[in-house]
Amino acid sequence: MNGLFVIDKPYGMTSHDVVSRLRKITGEKSIGHLGTLDPMATGVLPLLLGKYTRLAQYFSSAEKCYAGAIRFGFATDTWDAEGEPAGPSTQPQLTLEVIRAAALRFRGEMQQMPPPFSAKKIAGTPAYKLARAGKPVELKSVTVVIDSFEITDLDGDQAAFTMKISAGGYVRSVAQELGQMLRCGAHLGSLRRTRAGVFTLTGAHTLDELQPLTGNPAALEEMSVHPRSILPEMPSVTADAQVLGRLRNGAQANLPEFSSAPLVKVFAGQRDLFAIASRVAGTLFQPVVVMG
Repeated sequence: MNGLFVIDKPYGMTSHDVVSRLRKITGEKSIGHLGTLDPMATGVLPLLLGKYTRLAQYFSSAEKCYAGAIRFGFATDTWDAEGEPAGPSTQPQLTLEVIRAAALRFRGEMQQMPPPFSAKKIAGTPAYKLARAGKPVELKSVTVVIDSFEITDLDGDQAAFTMKISAGGYVRSVAQELGQMLRCGAHLGSLRRTRAGVFTLTGAHTLDELQPLTGNPAALEEMSVHPRSILPEMPSVTADAQVLGRLRNGAQANLPEFSSAPLVKVFAGQRDLFAIASRVAGTLFQPVVVMG
């Protein structure tokens, strides 16, 4: 089965758990997710199935939006609520205004240190495996862009927030650094991804919604994202048999409808995404991904 599903990931499941469950539901073994969500996080998790996994490269820069809560008073070794306390607990006397003022510093482009318990790889090994084994984790800071970080409420020791952050950024790192800045320790208390690129909770389905459709490919296809809606920044064209034949063989083809688009989605039918083609010059295009 080829396609893209947007799953509303439940609490407690790893992203790999979601992949395994979707394999059983769809019968498709080749599945990859677009952006890992930690077990404690919920929300938007897009997954590519079958030949659509070849499209993953075009989603790598998609920004993410989150809503959640930061708990003040102590840090944890994982920088979230799943970890063990990493220091003494305190009773911080913080006001909403103080936290909002500190949050203003987390805007724009900045250097961010990934959490030691993360999927970032060190010499090919995920950092969390080294951390769990008690081995030193030497991660390098990365450049991230935080477009917005709003503290919306304060209830006791927990501050509710919303955030828009670039691909590869960690909300846990922001919580950790905010706690250090306010000198009281903090960690990520809860997290829900509300958007990943163009995909939102509105178009997401739960695994429990999909489960009854096991063995019914037509019904599952209706629950997937329509191929014409995938990668909306690329225009779509339905090509004839001659053009499709040239693209299938890796040859250049003329797409007279387009003279300026750098990349075009080529369809063999209304839903049959055949290829991604890159403009060479004028209306001449070269296939870069062929799925037909």
